[in-house]
Amino acid sequence: MRQKNDMAKKKILIIDDEENLCKFVKINLELTGAFEVSMATNGIEDIGVAQKTKPDLILLDILMPVMDGIEALKRLRKDKDTFRIPVLMLSAIGYEPFKIRAAELYAEGYITKPIETSELKAKIEEVLKKEG
Repeated sequence: MRQKNDMAKKKILIIDDEENLCKFVKINLELTGAFEVSMATNGIEDIGVAQKTKPDLILLDILMPVMDGIEALKRLRKDKDTFRIPVLMLSAIGYEPFKIRAAELYAEGYITKPIETSELKAKIEEVLKKEG
């Protein structure tokens, strides 16, 4: 049975091939008490996991070996069940063409790693506030 305060937690899906980074971000976001976090480690999994978990927001890496984040974002935007989910791109590379392409595909932001948990939490809350 869920506790009352769990009902207010926002669901976040992290899609990143760096499993250790996913775990680190998951733990730190969950420690804030504001989020319930699930993970997928490649872009191929993205739509299925997004459909299953119905996240309030997706953190999506750009550089992944199986399917890159831009292609994953295209797929998320084309799917009837996931096209409205806000996506924040999360990448170690602040490459301008990636930022532009992500914006063209309606990503709500582009965050360059590494990022402090407090800064990431604030950015997530900012996007969720706009969406809600």
